[in-house]
Amino acid sequence: MSLISQNARPKNEAKREDDIKEKESEDVDALKVKKRKRGGKGQQQGIMRMEWKAGTTAKASDLFFTDRPADTVLSVYQEDADLPDESDDALQRKPVWVDEEEEKTTVNIAKVNRLRKLRKEEDENLISASEYVSRLRAQYVKLNPGTDWAQLDSRLMANGIPKFRASSLKIAPFVKHLSCPMGLREEKSLEVFEVSSDSQLIAFVGNEGYILLVSTKTKQLVGTLKMNGTIRSSAFAEDGQKLLSAGGDGQVYHWDLRTRTCIHKGVDEGCINSTALCTSPGGTHFAAGSDSGIVNIYNREEFLGGKRKPIKTIENLTTKVDFMRYNHDSQILAICSTMKKSSLKLIHIPSYIVFSNWPPSNTSLHYPRCIDCSPGGGFMVVGNASGKVLLYKLHHYQHA
Repeated sequence: MSLISQNARPKNEAKREDDIKEKESEDVDALKVKKRKRGGKGQQQGIMRMEWKAGTTAKASDLFFTDRPADTVLSVYQEDADLPDESDDALQRKPVWVDEEEEKTTVNIAKVNRLRKLRKEEDENLISASEYVSRLRAQYVKLNPGTDWAQLDSRLMANGIPKFRASSLKIAPFVKHLSCPMGLREEKSLEVFEVSSDSQLIAFVGNEGYILLVSTKTKQLVGTLKMNGTIRSSAFAEDGQKLLSAGGDGQVYHWDLRTRTCIHKGVDEGCINSTALCTSPGGTHFAAGSDSGIVNIYNREEFLGGKRKPIKTIENLTTKVDFMRYNHDSQILAICSTMKKSSLKLIHIPSYIVFSNWPPSNTSLHYPRCIDCSPGGGFMVVGNASGKVLLYKLHHYQHA
């Protein structure tokens, strides 16, 4: 009994030895599996090397294949693929749904004014609904040609990089983002602008008193000017070398565009919010209009010298002055307001008298928006809010 007890091991120690043996056997099995995997991988690589060496003279078409759409048969080898004929009618696009009533329904395109443009012959009136749909589609394509101007030409590709011709790009008349070396400015609207007499610069009215100067040659922002208040209008002088601006603070700013600095600032008499500016072709006079309908005419040299009194104050408009323009010899100043029908006046500058016989009482100009005169002064045009341009002959001038 004592001998058995001396040689016997505890149960915990026996169990621990069994666990160690099981763990060692598992490690041995895992090691064998890894060796088999390494051996199989090496064999596969060897097989791949042998296949590649054996097929070095194979064609590229045998090594690669072209992916096909999901609705076609996909095969590794092109000769095994059952590809449909490209001229098959099944490949042509068909409408998802066809209305059988279209062939039975007719549309009278001569009855409605806006549909008469769809007629192919003058006496045509009734057409089928399907023909009506096709003509509508053709009319839409005609009015909306899309972006064909931006399509790439293979001749314009250089090293895989598209090169656009300058003449192939369409410049939007008004853009909301102007890039410059100083960064990117975003404006809510760039509808109000002025073009210099030499056609070199365009001055856009921006936000927060900023004037954006854009080159007509490069279409890039070349500089900015900053007023203390908001800006409402601008006008060039001295062949584009000077710029006048006015806005919400009731002051007229004079800028030197060569140095981009403000050379003078003066208050427009009786003005709280300036809404329009205009300079004479010679640059000797300028007119300033306000939201109260008052137009002050100044001698520019006297204004720069410190004289704030206008030469003449025109009070013939009762609503906000929106647009003003001198004719070619500065003898006529046209002013208008868009808030009232036929609210347009012509002022004879040498005498500063408003023409009382124009516009005629029996003529309606609608709501005038802009005015301009021909280079010789023989014609005057008025654009109104209804989208019409009215042309008038001024008999005082012999040449247009």
